[in-house]
Amino acid sequence: MKKLWKRTGLALLALFAALALSACGGGTADETGDSSATGVVNIMLTDAEGDFTTYTVDVLSLTLTRADGTRVETLPITTRVDFAQYTDLTEFLTAASVPKGVYKAATLTLDYGNADIQVEDANGMAVPVGAIVDGNGDPVTTLTVDVRLEGVRALPIVPGIPRMLSLDFDLKQSNTVDMTVSPPEVTVQPVLYAEVDRESDKPQRLRGPLQSVNVNNGTFHLFIHPFHARLATGMRPFGSVNVHTDENTHFEIDGQVYTGAEGLAVLALEPKFTGVIVRGLYRLQPRRFEATEVYAGSSVPGGEMDVVTGSVVARDADTLTLRGVTVQRSNGVVIFNDTVTVTVADSTIVRKAASRDPYTQIDISVGQRVIVFGTLTNTELNNLQLDASNGYARMLYTDLRGEVVTNDPLLDKFDLNLIAINGRNPALFDFTGTGRSPAEDADPANYELNVSTLDVSAIMAGTPVHARGFVTPFGSAPKDFDATSVAWKSGLVVQP
Repeated sequence: MKKLWKRTGLALLALFAALALSACGGGTADETGDSSATGVVNIMLTDAEGDFTTYTVDVLSLTLTRADGTRVETLPITTRVDFAQYTDLTEFLTAASVPKGVYKAATLTLDYGNADIQVEDANGMAVPVGAIVDGNGDPVTTLTVDVRLEGVRALPIVPGIPRMLSLDFDLKQSNTVDMTVSPPEVTVQPVLYAEVDRESDKPQRLRGPLQSVNVNNGTFHLFIHPFHARLATGMRPFGSVNVHTDENTHFEIDGQVYTGAEGLAVLALEPKFTGVIVRGLYRLQPRRFEATEVYAGSSVPGGEMDVVTGSVVARDADTLTLRGVTVQRSNGVVIFNDTVTVTVADSTIVRKAASRDPYTQIDISVGQRVIVFGTLTNTELNNLQLDASNGYARMLYTDLRGEVVTNDPLLDKFDLNLIAINGRNPALFDFTGTGRSPAEDADPANYELNVSTLDVSAIMAGTPVHARGFVTPFGSAPKDFDATSVAWKSGLVVQP
């Protein structure tokens, strides 16, 4: 039976372990631990891009084992996760209190009993998998995977010395897909890796209801409600996190944009338990979560409107066709649907991630990844339609994978032969209307990037690259894409 590895990369669970300042006692911790002192473990979860259009399973348990054999459960309740939706960031999962001591193992338990796993077929269509089996060919229900924390990966928790543990759940090595049978079959053999005190520049996302704001300190506090958990509640089973802001922090609150202290002051006026989503980075020196983008109120999915997130694969006048879509209803119901039709208008408020500049609906073009707030006017799963005429649309960072066709600074040309747009086959995208004339419509085999702010002189033709940025406005190509960063095997250049 022929089996094909899926390009699904790593899933990272980053556990930031920091002893609470209020912990009892101040002496030296011993390896057997002292239950009178505890530490805080902030757990994050992510995935890298791949061919799974959705990979939704339930995370039942995440347990740390101390050197004396004491096991500490860090996940308060079962959490449903779609790994395929977290390709460009890491999610805060929980902040758990654990006894001090040296931890030498971690155990992750996944439940596939109600899994929703879909793969992209040769035509780029999302196809639900059939059988999900283990290495012996037996049906998978619950799977447990362990990783040892020994040597340089040992995790000591002692007073005053916060530590960070990163767990890599490798989906590429953990999953094999057989596309020769119908429906496809997935073989799951979980693989987990670990590192201690690893700082990453991959953005982290923190989501939850607002607890409090301290304008003088430039901080605010959130209860953690990860992924799609209900926001409008004071429940705090996942713990809480203090968020630091500065003069560059971008705020979007109830559809309006602010920067720095101005945005924090507006956030302070929001009611307690207002839904908030933060993108930022957890830093080790000093150890704290620093926000780069903050969204609150009606600018957050799970509030007053229905919300869809996906990639624009076609546009006809004011009608957008989105693929690979997560739909979140205003009543909290979340579903994955591969296709949704969205209607926009001149009255649609359009934003770009981390920007205060004004935009209009014509700025949304084919290939652009978006999150759109509006009202579902047709709820049939095979014909979902969202009206955003009186709603919001936010253009998110779009990811391109491809090989360099031409790199000629003198001709101002940096063109790619695209392999994937937001992880999907470029053949899915209809670029009709993207150019100033039909002859100038975007061509995925010769996709033209604007790299005027980047030094890409060292990249040779034929080099595989990963670019991030935003698609140029509909009807304006060429250029087809404004790149904010370009990465290749030997380096990375980022827009200054």
